[in-house]
Amino acid sequence: MIRIKEEKLLIKPSDINPSGKEFKIIGTLNPAAARLPNGDIVLYVRVIEKLINDKDKNNYFSPIMIGKNKFKIKLEKFSKKIVKSKHDLDFIFKDEIKRLTFISHLRRLIIDPNGFRIKHIDTKPSFYGLSWDGELGIEDPRITKINDLYIMTYVNLSLQENISTSYAISNDCMKWYRRGIIFREQNKDVIIFPERINNEYAAIDRPEGNFRFSSPHMRVSFSKDLEEWSGPSSLILSKKPSWDSGRVGAGPPPIKTEKGWLLLYHGVIEPKEENRFTQELKKILNLKNKKRTKYVVGAVLLDLKNPKKVIARSKHPILLPRLKYEKGTFEDKDIIFPTAIVPDRYNEDLLIYSGAGDIYTTVKRISLNEILNALD
Repeated sequence: MIRIKEEKLLIKPSDINPSGKEFKIIGTLNPAAARLPNGDIVLYVRVIEKLINDKDKNNYFSPIMIGKNKFKIKLEKFSKKIVKSKHDLDFIFKDEIKRLTFISHLRRLIIDPNGFRIKHIDTKPSFYGLSWDGELGIEDPRITKINDLYIMTYVNLSLQENISTSYAISNDCMKWYRRGIIFREQNKDVIIFPERINNEYAAIDRPEGNFRFSSPHMRVSFSKDLEEWSGPSSLILSKKPSWDSGRVGAGPPPIKTEKGWLLLYHGVIEPKEENRFTQELKKILNLKNKKRTKYVVGAVLLDLKNPKKVIARSKHPILLPRLKYEKGTFEDKDIIFPTAIVPDRYNEDLLIYSGAGDIYTTVKRISLNEILNALD
C-alpha cells in the first residue's frame, strides 16, 4: 500500500435531498470530477434512491424514467403472482427478467480548490435518465477534458439495451448534450483518454460475460469521432493467480506522465480465491474476514503512443478498503472504488475521489511519485 497524505469522508446519503417523497437515499458514491477554470472542482455523484413503501400485499413497484427531456418518474406496478423471487433491491419474474426497486441519478457538487470542502450541492437531480436514455437509471460517470471539451461517460440502464455505456459532451461541465450509446451491453467502466493518440480518441471499456477462456480483462478501443469505436484489443494485466485475477475494471480516466499513461483500476477478490494467494499477499490484504468480497485498487502504466502496451504495473494493491465507512456495508462487501482523479493545485499530488462501501464518497490526497514508485 502507499501512504495517504490526507483523506476525508466527503459525501454521505444524509447530505442529499431525495428527488421525491416516495424515495430514501441509500447511496452517494462513484463520482466523476473535473477542475473548473476558476479552480473549483465539480463532482457528479451517483445518488441511489430506493422506494420507501414496498408493503403492498398484491404488487411490487419499480421506478422508471418517463420524461423525454425532464426529470419525471413513474412507479410501474407488477402483480406478485408473476414474480419468482423478491430481494431488497430488485425482484425477478418467472422468466428470469429482473426489475429494480431503486433508481440512480447524478447530483452536482462544487468543491473548493483544495478538494476537501463542499461549497454547493444541487438540491435537485442534475443529470438523470430519460425515456430514451437510461430509463432505469444513470450510474458511475467519468469525466475527461480534451482541450476545451468535457466528455462524460456513464452507465445506462435500459429495458432494451440492458447495461450499456453512453456519453455526453459539454463546454462548461454544467450543461450537457447527450450523444447516445457507444459501448453496448454488457459494458461498464468506460474511460476516455484526455488527449488524442495517433490522431484518434482512445477508450478503455470492460465487457462482461459468464463464459471466458482468459483472465478477466479490459479492452482498448479507438475512434475518429467518439461515435464509432473499432479495433478493440484486450488489456490483460494478470496472467497468473493474483489479487487482480478475479475481476478488473478501469477507475478514473488516466493521467499523463513522462513515463506513460497512469491508470488506476479496481480488482475484485472473492473469498474463494484467497487460498491461492502467497503468504506475502495475504498479509498485505489483511484477510481476517474470509466471507467478504473486497474491491481493491491497483495501478498500471501504459505506453504513451500505444496504450495497448503495458509498461509496468503494481505487484500488489496500492489502496485497500480499511476504514469503517469502506467496510461492513450491505451485501458483505468491503469497497474502495476510485472513479475520478484531479491533480492538486500544485501538480504534486493527486486528489482521488472514490466510492466507499457502496454508500459514500471519499477523497484521498496521494503523491503521484509514490504511485509511480510502486510499479514494477
